[in-house]
Amino acid sequence: MPGIVIVGAGQAGASLAARLRTSGYQGKVTLIGEEHAPPYQRPPLSKGYLLGEMAVERLFLRPESFYAENNITLRTDCRVDAIDAAARRIVLGTDVLEYEQLALVTGAVPRRLPPAIGGLLDGVHVVRGLHHIDRLSPEMVAGKRVLIVGGGYIGLEAAAVASKLGLEVTLVEMAERILQRVAAEETSDYFRALHQAHGVDLREGVGLERLTGNERVSGAVLTDGTELSVDLVIVGVGVTPATELAEAAGLALENGIAVDAQGRTSDPHIWSAGDCASFPRHGERIRLESVQNAIDQAELVALNMLGADVAYDPKIWFWSDQYDVKLQIAGLNTGYDRVVVRPDEKEGAVSHWYFAGERLLAVDAMNAPRAYMVGKRLIDAGKNADPVMLADPSSDLKALLRA
Repeated sequence: MPGIVIVGAGQAGASLAARLRTSGYQGKVTLIGEEHAPPYQRPPLSKGYLLGEMAVERLFLRPESFYAENNITLRTDCRVDAIDAAARRIVLGTDVLEYEQLALVTGAVPRRLPPAIGGLLDGVHVVRGLHHIDRLSPEMVAGKRVLIVGGGYIGLEAAAVASKLGLEVTLVEMAERILQRVAAEETSDYFRALHQAHGVDLREGVGLERLTGNERVSGAVLTDGTELSVDLVIVGVGVTPATELAEAAGLALENGIAVDAQGRTSDPHIWSAGDCASFPRHGERIRLESVQNAIDQAELVALNMLGADVAYDPKIWFWSDQYDVKLQIAGLNTGYDRVVVRPDEKEGAVSHWYFAGERLLAVDAMNAPRAYMVGKRLIDAGKNADPVMLADPSSDLKALLRA
């Protein structure tokens, strides 16, 4: 039998393969990845690994021996060129691999600056994969001038690392404020103050017009006319779902590879999960870029490949580490109309609670793990919270769980 083929050897791919085996699947499992390394965790790349505090082996999700020991054929440095959905096979160069079922967990690719404004100059970096960080790391030298383009979480995390390493950091965000797409003004204000306190030159409402230099970047012209001298540039302007294979195979796309509640694409023999997949939730279609989603959705797809027929209902959480601040997020704040601010007993710690009317949607907790824990449990259970009580730092948060 051809077995199950998984295209994409990231967090989702590794989770899917492992769950197939722990769920009793005895058929052939092939896990295919383009990168040289075995499946690894991405979040530490822009944090501990870039800081030089983590060896590459600590990034690996499983020891390399795990795959052979569990009869999982891991093929790294391997690019899938095409999917022949009618014949149920994939093409890898001169090789052809048949499948009984196929999972596309191809993740996402970082957006890059257009070549016309200097995006191809040497010294211009993105932060996504291990090879990106290995290329960037030697340039992160104290005293160098780095321009970071984009004030989302990736850009802010890169700014924090660069500042800690002693670089001169300028960050530009074209929107009116950092984190505008994903967070309330209160959270933007918190992180703006944090970065400015660490010496970051943070410029909001200002974009990049073009980079300058011959073969290597040496300067930048901003949309307000400012000219900067820079030694390197880090681009953190988001990612796009990797859908090329799916599109060429004729699969339905909608903000990624469109799947049903079970993770099945428009082809009944092809499934998808993780950053590349959009799925139905509460009457709308969403796509989540998070470790939680990559693991949970992929594991559910593994079960559904084996006939479980279970719908995906994610318990949503995210996190970000910047300097000595751990941001923990529970829920999705889409559609909020009010934010309740709750100061924490620890200095500098606070939580922001998002409401749509009386409904609790999400919480941003900055160095406030208790607030995050309570908020996540309430949101996961579909419960609300008294805004007046939340705003009173002397009130007992855990009492909300008993309400």
